[in-house]
Amino acid sequence: MQLAFVKCHGSGNDFPLIDARNLSLSDGEWAGVARALADREGPVGGDGILLLVAGRGDRPFGMRMFNSDGSEAETCLNGLRCVARAGFEALGLDAAEVQLQTSSADAAREEPLAPGVVTIRTTVGPASTAAADVGLRTEIGEFIDAAIPGLPSDRAFTAVTMPNPHLVTFVDTVDEAELVALGDWCEAAPALIPGRANVSFVEVRGPDALFVRTYERGVGLTDSCGSAMAASVLAAALTGRVPHEADVRVFNKGGLVRGRAGTDRVVTISGNATFLYDATVEVDPATATAGVPLVHARREEEARAWEAAVAALA
Repeated sequence: MQLAFVKCHGSGNDFPLIDARNLSLSDGEWAGVARALADREGPVGGDGILLLVAGRGDRPFGMRMFNSDGSEAETCLNGLRCVARAGFEALGLDAAEVQLQTSSADAAREEPLAPGVVTIRTTVGPASTAAADVGLRTEIGEFIDAAIPGLPSDRAFTAVTMPNPHLVTFVDTVDEAELVALGDWCEAAPALIPGRANVSFVEVRGPDALFVRTYERGVGLTDSCGSAMAASVLAAALTGRVPHEADVRVFNKGGLVRGRAGTDRVVTISGNATFLYDATVEVDPATATAGVPLVHARREEEARAWEAAVAALA
């Protein structure tokens, strides 16, 4: 089948984005499309695929996200900004409540983070810190800056759902080998957390700045994960590392977002939603294979604006 898509990214978290409002594929077929298009060794590549879908009730549109391994995520906040932008442009909106797989989120256009950078604000929550909601099989009710018995790490973690599950720990310096080892352990669906989890190591860089490195469930070590950045802001506020209700700069290898955690555990993230090019591609969901995409238009100015913004951070 031939599919049209927009290659996009939020804070360096890149995806093929498909307007699926009039497409009728099964979950298994979408999983095959994800494995084909998000394969880093394939012709497109990405951290997963994003789908703009019809909304339910008063929600004008929704989002689905499939990871590169074909599994579906409850949310992806970097991807949500891109899908929200696509929905806004398709329907002539500036703000909307967006339907997610198991919840919803508010999204709105915002003043640019930097010249030429399309910026979207998303608000999610209230987030849960109940261990059962995170998927931890334990008799302990929650973990906030505490060791998790059975986890192969003696570090103190904060476990939170955004609504996808996150384990966040604060470190002096990120050790990627340690992060990958722990992420691989979680990815194997152990008895402690059979639904797996995103794992983040976070450096506090001053009173209003965090650096986040994440092993993303279904993806692996990634340069950027929006829900992990939101979970890290909330974890930092819950543990007194940053104030509640204060703007926090959140850095990762992909770039920067602004975050804020409320005392009600609602988290706001503002960041880019950059469209890189428009294309069509032949995909066989059954074999999870894709042909070479035909690029119809490149968004050169958007790409350059984001590159300039990232260069300014350095």
